[in-house]
Amino acid sequence: MASVFDSTTAVNPRGGGRYDAVLDPGWVVGGGVNGGYLLAVIGNALRAEMPDKPDPLAISAYYLAASVPGPAQVQVDVRRSGGTVSVASAELSQGGEARIAALATYGDLDRGADDVQTTALPFDLPPLEQCVPNTMAPEEVRRIAPLMGRFDMRFHPEHVGWALGAPTGVAEMAAWFRLEDGREPDPISLLLVVDALPPVTFNTKGIGWAPTLELTAHVRAKPAPGWLRVRHVSRNVAGGMFEEDCEVWDAEDRLVAQSRQLARLPR
Repeated sequence: MASVFDSTTAVNPRGGGRYDAVLDPGWVVGGGVNGGYLLAVIGNALRAEMPDKPDPLAISAYYLAASVPGPAQVQVDVRRSGGTVSVASAELSQGGEARIAALATYGDLDRGADDVQTTALPFDLPPLEQCVPNTMAPEEVRRIAPLMGRFDMRFHPEHVGWALGAPTGVAEMAAWFRLEDGREPDPISLLLVVDALPPVTFNTKGIGWAPTLELTAHVRAKPAPGWLRVRHVSRNVAGGMFEEDCEVWDAEDRLVAQSRQLARLPR
């Protein structure tokens, strides 16, 4: 049986680079469907259109309008098909209206998988049993973010002041992460993971929907089975917007994904 993630991000080919999808209401946050989930839906359409390049390497998405649960279409246009990487554009639409425009580079992460030279170090995250489960989130948060039920997240105990009415004042959020049914991580699911945690502004500006304007994700390696560690940080709030930088580490202490997004402050 397919996992919830796989079944709700599935796409059906209709020919000519067009794919149909059904956006699931379980991935709603605030006023629309979660941007990382939508990126995974687009990611599956891109993978299906470029089967010889199965893995997302880089993808940049511009969120034109909020998406809602229900039927959607993804149109993929392969712009260049190379020996090791291919580049394609993709547009997700609903009711004839474009909701997301994306440009992606795909390849095969098994190529050069052992060629790793990095000075990056995993961030500090206490053991699972010392972290705070998302099941303890306030009812207000669970009401505006049904997608929290799709994950098992264990938050750094120093980053959950927002849930207790005492925000830390520091724009940082870190947690252990896995999908609700234990489905193991892979490159497509990492497109979701980089946008899965609550906005860091919960700890600075209060609880509220922070719609994404643009998100760029880099997938650096195929993740090992097991829990992921995810951290979001922000350093700059200006013009009613903030950036959010994310890093995702796997169970073997490898940096498997990075992202940056620009979002509006919570409404």
